Amino acid sequence: MDMLIGGKYITSDDELEVLNPYNNELIDTIPIVHRQTAQLAIDEAINAKDSLTEMSAFKVSNKLLNVVKKLENRREEFAKSLTLEVGKPINESLVEVDRSIETLRLAAEEAKRIYGESVPLDAGLNGKGFFAFTQRLPLGVVAAITPFNYPLNLTIHKIAPAIACKNTVIVKPPTEAPLTVMKFCELLDEEFPDGVVNVITGYGSEIGDYLVCSAQIDKISFTGSVTTGMMISQKAGMKKVTLELGGNDPMIVLKDADIEKAVKGVINGAFLNAGQVCMGVKRVIVEEEIADEFAEKLVIETEKLVMGNPLDEKTTLGTLISEKAAMQVEETVNNAVESGAEILTGGHRDGAFYSATVIDGVTPEMDLVVRETFGPVAPIIRVRDVDEAIKVANATEYGLQAGVFTNDYSKAMRCAQEIEAGTVFVNKQSTFRTDNMPFGGFKNSGVGKEGIKYAVDEMTKTKLIGLNLR
Repeated sequence: MDMLIGGKYITSDDELEVLNPYNNELIDTIPIVHRQTAQLAIDEAINAKDSLTEMSAFKVSNKLLNVVKKLENRREEFAKSLTLEVGKPINESLVEVDRSIETLRLAAEEAKRIYGESVPLDAGLNGKGFFAFTQRLPLGVVAAITPFNYPLNLTIHKIAPAIACKNTVIVKPPTEAPLTVMKFCELLDEEFPDGVVNVITGYGSEIGDYLVCSAQIDKISFTGSVTTGMMISQKAGMKKVTLELGGNDPMIVLKDADIEKAVKGVINGAFLNAGQVCMGVKRVIVEEEIADEFAEKLVIETEKLVMGNPLDEKTTLGTLISEKAAMQVEETVNNAVESGAEILTGGHRDGAFYSATVIDGVTPEMDLVVRETFGPVAPIIRVRDVDEAIKVANATEYGLQAGVFTNDYSKAMRCAQEIEAGTVFVNKQSTFRTDNMPFGGFKNSGVGKEGIKYAVDEMTKTKLIGLNLR
């Protein structure tokens, strides 16, 4: 599949195979390009700025709505594409497409709500007789570097608000799962002038680095690892950055919680997309008094999951993105067992599959819960009380989202206030997001917010215009 730059399809002699993680079959190839092509994409994006800024908000909004209709008409096609290259069950892929449609629609609506405000300069010394107002203007060129786990929806979360506020974009999709993103960018290109949307494929260490360091890029929006995110923040210079760097999200279950509801929260939170979710439940922190009952019920529900062909509608647990990724999860779980943890169910790998795993007797010092484990694993950490639960929840470099299950709302509010995370849900797992909410974490989970309205704020600059009426 060729790249789209400046409205033209571009290929390369160097190619990378995109493989189906379920059966290792070839899906397609993508070009591997280098810095010269990255500069071409930058040039095309810069050349297209005027054509986009001259459009009315009404026209931008309608064009985004046209893309909504196109994606709705090809819903099943895009879902199958996601399943083939990511390995997630087809039903989960359909949900991702539906969320993508909603995200696009939200961006189309937000395109009409990019307001300035009047500023009362007479509130300051010598300000009497002045009238001032602000405008919110596009930054210019936004580079979106996107991940493999939700390639379509997370790409749209970057480029839809960028276009809504009249920035041109360059998309660097993940090499593991680029195809659905590339197809989607073709839909955008059909509606907008050439160069508004550009796609470059290749290795992040070269072309991603080139985008980050370029003075002609006005903003970087990146989702990926902490290591890469820190490198971006060091190299980006004066450009704006939004970094979503993952999480090690806790789910606290207190002794007065609805255990069945909490178990369902773990099933939906730890095993969704084979655990490859930045806001997934990575640590299950349970009060000792109910831990045995909770673990027993969790095992029963976990063993109901069906691992198999991701295109089969009965499948509820697909593959990881690659066999290498599954092997990393396997090694991490095995190390925890060697350190004293006990596998209650699961713990088996078959190629890129890793079975849904519940592991008890986990301590906060184990690598399984110190680092972000990107796989279908539910580690149970037993604690004495709510004090210890909060302490364990905060004992991480991450702070993306969190959940607490309890029927005591004084304890719920205490957890919500004291847990160091960008979002805390009560009686809901951390693995929950609506596409209009502010999304972004504390600590090493990143900087800035996504969610259409909040992303538009991050992708605009404010100009003040003052009139001396004296």
